Amino acid sequence: MAEDDSTDADSTKSRTDPVAAFGDYLRSQRKLAQLSLRQMADLTSLSNPYLSKLERGLHQPSVSAVTTIANALGLPADQVLAKAAGLVPGFDAGQAAEKTVTTEMAIKGDPELSDDQKLALLSVYRSFVDGE
Repeated sequence: MAEDDSTDADSTKSRTDPVAAFGDYLRSQRKLAQLSLRQMADLTSLSNPYLSKLERGLHQPSVSAVTTIANALGLPADQVLAKAAGLVPGFDAGQAAEKTVTTEMAIKGDPELSDDQKLALLSVYRSFVDGE
């Protein structure tokens, strides 16, 4: 789909613009969840055009929208809010240590892994878990 394509200019912008970086993060998390924009819109009750603008870095989301998106993706709201605010992952290590982190959350949130690597790891992990 056209909204998923990115150019080198977009990549450069994403590295310096927190709104664009959040858009990239949102797109990668949506893809990891294997959801289309329309499916995400249905899950969140946010419009497809609005979600597309978020993913393209054209709009900064409200806290309410970020929380709704986090719930739909099965991610901790504080992690997604930190990304939306442009904060470094693990911004509150003491608070994060108190929460249970699932294997899937750890894989999805690992900045060292590419999207393809995350998909592969999630696939292998799910095959072990579902195989029991």
